[in-house]
Amino acid sequence: MDKMKMHSPDLSQDNVAKIRALFPDCVTEAVDDQGNIRLAVDFDQLRQTLSDHIVEGPQERYRLDWPGKREALLTANAPIAKTLRPCREESVDFDATQNLFIEGDNLDALKLLQESYLGKVKLIYIDPPYNTGSDFIYEDDFAEDYREYLVRSNQAGDDGKLIANTDGNGRFHSDWLSMMYSRLKLARNLLASDGAIFASIDDNESANLKRLLDEVFGEQNFIDTVAVEMSTTSGPKTVNAQQGQIVKNVEFVHIYRKSEKFDQLRHIPLLDGISSFDTHYSVFMHDDGSIGSLADELSADPQILTDIERYKLMDRGSFSIKNIDKLLAMSPAANAFIEAHLQQIARVDRPPVSAEGQITQVGQWVPFEVDHRTYFLTTLSNGTLQALMPLSLNFRMSDDYKPRFGRSVIRGDLWKGFHQDMGNVAKEGGMPFPSGKKPVRLITQLIKWANNSRDGVVLDFFAGSGTTAHAVLAQNAADGGSRKFITVQLPEQINASTKEGKAAAQLCRENGLKPVLSEMSKERIRRAGSSVIEGECHKGWNRDVGFRVLKIDSSNMSDVYYRPDEVNQDELFGQVDSVKPDRTVEDLLFQVLLDWGVELTLPINRETLHGKTVYSVDGNALIACFDTGVTDELVKEIAARAPLRAVFRDTSFARDADRINAEQLFRQLSPGTELKAI
Repeated sequence: MDKMKMHSPDLSQDNVAKIRALFPDCVTEAVDDQGNIRLAVDFDQLRQTLSDHIVEGPQERYRLDWPGKREALLTANAPIAKTLRPCREESVDFDATQNLFIEGDNLDALKLLQESYLGKVKLIYIDPPYNTGSDFIYEDDFAEDYREYLVRSNQAGDDGKLIANTDGNGRFHSDWLSMMYSRLKLARNLLASDGAIFASIDDNESANLKRLLDEVFGEQNFIDTVAVEMSTTSGPKTVNAQQGQIVKNVEFVHIYRKSEKFDQLRHIPLLDGISSFDTHYSVFMHDDGSIGSLADELSADPQILTDIERYKLMDRGSFSIKNIDKLLAMSPAANAFIEAHLQQIARVDRPPVSAEGQITQVGQWVPFEVDHRTYFLTTLSNGTLQALMPLSLNFRMSDDYKPRFGRSVIRGDLWKGFHQDMGNVAKEGGMPFPSGKKPVRLITQLIKWANNSRDGVVLDFFAGSGTTAHAVLAQNAADGGSRKFITVQLPEQINASTKEGKAAAQLCRENGLKPVLSEMSKERIRRAGSSVIEGECHKGWNRDVGFRVLKIDSSNMSDVYYRPDEVNQDELFGQVDSVKPDRTVEDLLFQVLLDWGVELTLPINRETLHGKTVYSVDGNALIACFDTGVTDELVKEIAARAPLRAVFRDTSFARDADRINAEQLFRQLSPGTELKAI
């Protein structure tokens, strides 16, 4: 029996828990005065998290550390003067789609999405560079040269002389960790409270990535690490295996939740088909409530009995359930019998706790309903109450490479058989790809298991060939969901010196595309959308296979807008308009959406009012007009619609008096509207 606390709450620990919920990496373990290990705030880390400059502090503590970590955190927190520019000509169904493809550095993309998608992403899947020595690593501003690294890591003094054995692999890992750390910190902000992140990796950085995820998301939010069988010991691997080497057959997926709310959802078990019959299913429940033997029922069927005798499966004059696998392998009639009686074939199991005290007759079965579920109870000859579990609960459509309806087992954290997908992965999406392509089935099954994003946002900020977007479309088509994807890919140049790269570059040339990965990713999503919509689709699916292309670029505002202290008076008079001359009104609109934290896939309506172009976003969520010469009549008509937000351009009004008058009109006609100008 638990004892009462008999003391007031420990408010300090409550406060630590609150900080831990907001900043998991800022809480560590410490020993108190009594020698007990308790959670404690790492104030140095907290100061760094809340600071806009590098904070110095002690380095001995239990945590993952590497040279460049503080710079990575500073980089994650630093603001950027960039925007997302829409590209209609590369988009598919721009006006109606709910999906996004962002071209550019994913660090910039994650920063730009912070307000519009804060806490709105249900599922993140990433397949980052595996750091094998040849992978492309994002060259962020915090990257340092080798000599700076040696000094920072105490392998060399300020004079450049080595003072310890060099860690030739250290900077290799440090660069990768810095690249991942800043991105994961930002990605966590975007996850919903019931969201989860799935990160693919191989053994090169699996341990480091898990520790990094522990720090960013909190060890308490670790769910599991799935081992995915991506190859078998065959072909060239056989030679190495015969020489005694342990060859690699699996890659890993680390799974973390945002909070315990993810566990409150019902996750969908994934099923692996099995060829063998579980001989525990040996009971047959007759319609009259009596209980018999499955072996006897099979033998009582004349056609099945003929097969039993033909294949010599009798054991001492009767058929034994231990021979059922042999029978099912050779007798279509036996297979048909099993499938026709799934609800009557059962195994004996422990009864539910709620069935305690129930009384049944020996040799008879009765239904028992509890919590909207039906159990079947019986009493054994020794008087023990037992439950009968029908085979129908174990006879389902599998999630294998080739799904089939039959006997199955619930999959654990070893996902077998994906080597079969890898044999076909090059053809998926109709696109060759230089390297690292993941099977669509892997990601669709992660989405299916999580069961938290049926109408939510799925984010992949290492889009690669666009497999995640393809998987979202495929899963929507299968179950009628309305998931939306956001994928981010850098326009990285394709290396045509390799066999795969050569084929990819050739495809780009044939389709008039630039030989960069982002172009291949977009083309793959276009082809995947066409393929999915032409196949078998759920009747309730909205058939959204489009995507808006948004490209990361410098701010739409000229430098004087952001740095007036660097411009002299003569230059200032020459820059009346703060908008760069090469920017369109849609460029301005999307920067307004970002600044206001409005979702970037909301429907946009364009109309002409009083001779001016007016944009309405999601009805009255936002109304914008960037034309010059805005009149009182136009302002009155916009204000009469009572939008939540309204925005004009500085140059929309010829005089300050006109702008002041517009503000007064909104106060009179729509006082609840948030009014701004750019």
